Amino acid sequence: MSARLAVFASGGGTNLQALLDHAATPGARYRVVLVVSDRPGAGALRRAVAAAVPSVVVPVAGRPAAEVEGDLLAALSAHDVDLVALAGYLRLVPEGVVRRYRGRMVNIHPAPLPRFGGEGMYGERVHRAVLEAGVPESGPTVHLVDEAYDRGEVLAHEAVPVLAGDTPASLAARVLEAEHALYPRVLDGLAARATAGATHQPTNR
Repeated sequence: MSARLAVFASGGGTNLQALLDHAATPGARYRVVLVVSDRPGAGALRRAVAAAVPSVVVPVAGRPAAEVEGDLLAALSAHDVDLVALAGYLRLVPEGVVRRYRGRMVNIHPAPLPRFGGEGMYGERVHRAVLEAGVPESGPTVHLVDEAYDRGEVLAHEAVPVLAGDTPASLAARVLEAEHALYPRVLDGLAARATAGATHQPTNR
């Protein structure tokens, strides 16, 4: 039995694609049953169409939080979602959605947490901050989602060396490759535990 996964994405959806590709392989423990975006033009929605996965747009800008929360919960309930994965979703998830999926909602961040996380830390800003800090390693971190940006319990981290001469773009490219390998692995583990009715156990890599 496979867990039913919803993926939230605001942008092009490369991590969504990695999750979709893995879901199509033998032995995958989850299947993507819904893609949610806050942006009607998001590339992630085109990937959902190509994969024949239902999608929904839930706008956030300028709307009361209660309306957004209600729309998200309705969509997740309608598709009987077990797990939620944020994949480049740039909005704070409403508290009611976090409560409903506590321990079953994860995010992937492109650097070590909590040092390089928080509100406004996404995309090039993260990689630039890593380079300015002069640390020897970066790499994606998967964590549980709670009511604050990037503060939930860390489940896994994949180290990616920072090389001499790295730019935000070159570091981002290597980190993204690591994200595409790490995220499906973590989701498989969560899905296996969800379908077995067990609680999560954090892992570190």
